[in-house]
Amino acid sequence: MSGHTDAKPAQGFQEKIWITTGIVALVVIALLVFKTVFNVLLLVLAGIIIAIYFHAVARRLHSWFPVPEKTALLLAFLANLVVLAAAAWFAGARLQQQAAELADTLPQTFRHARDQVAGTAVGQKAIDLLQSSGNADKTGRLIAGFFSSTFGILSDVYIILLLALFFTVAPSTYSNGVVALLPPRAKSTGKKLLDGLGVVLQKWIKGQIVGFFFIGILTGLGLWLLGLPLVLTLALIAGISNSIPNFGPVLAAIPAVLLALMQGTSTALIVVALYTGIQVIQSALMQPLVQKKIVDLPPALIIIAQVALGMTSGFWGVLLAAPIVAILKKIVDELYISRQPALTGE
Repeated sequence: MSGHTDAKPAQGFQEKIWITTGIVALVVIALLVFKTVFNVLLLVLAGIIIAIYFHAVARRLHSWFPVPEKTALLLAFLANLVVLAAAAWFAGARLQQQAAELADTLPQTFRHARDQVAGTAVGQKAIDLLQSSGNADKTGRLIAGFFSSTFGILSDVYIILLLALFFTVAPSTYSNGVVALLPPRAKSTGKKLLDGLGVVLQKWIKGQIVGFFFIGILTGLGLWLLGLPLVLTLALIAGISNSIPNFGPVLAAIPAVLLALMQGTSTALIVVALYTGIQVIQSALMQPLVQKKIVDLPPALIIIAQVALGMTSGFWGVLLAAPIVAILKKIVDELYISRQPALTGE
């Protein structure tokens, strides 16, 4: 009797273990599915942004020339294709050569910078601390690897461009499909919200284009005056990295500072001052001038989104954190904040 009695608690304990294991497995599977679906949605968002850009250019051409909207859309695509082809013709080979040279040079410049830092007592202690943790030898490779592989995600780029093509050719098909999934009472609100999100993303795109040319041109001009090598590549990196708020400008400055250290500590400090000054000018002068055309986003929210999305989705999460925050802000404004007076009876 006692053996039979002892068997029941043991059996119950085993059942609890199996139930707990099953729950944990379901949670893990749900998280993996969510991460996969979210990563796909990020690629979809990137495709939508490109499609919105082409339609914005088409609307501008349609307002300038008496052509049908579909013809204007075709002209927008051809105009961008011509610009890209011209850029590749005039600077493509040189840019590719400079990018390869930068990837090969960065480890050497990092070692040179480490040797200079080791000349000071504080710097030597910092290097000893890094070496004791096993991270010193990896740092140079990580810096070089970031700039040589970040923009080489060919499979994702192919998917994004394919989605952008479909969204550009027939945007109403997909927007109407999303509205059709909503309940009847929410269809009007959903249609209005989608139109508002399109306007928000269009404003964000305008801000990115202005920032790209402003940062890229000023950075290239400043580095050229300082006599640094690989100016074209460094300016392009600075312009593109500007699309990643907070972290992008810091990452863009790393290769320029490392190259400047080859010419001396004073040159490196001037480069740091140059990059910092350009960011200050953009924040103090350029943003107020184009504030009506860009989306004003809280910096703290963008940093939180970048950290969270970077941990879950990597590069694309960090790159698209700002437009995702802009989308969420618009949704909250339309569905909650704008209805506060009605909800409170004011």
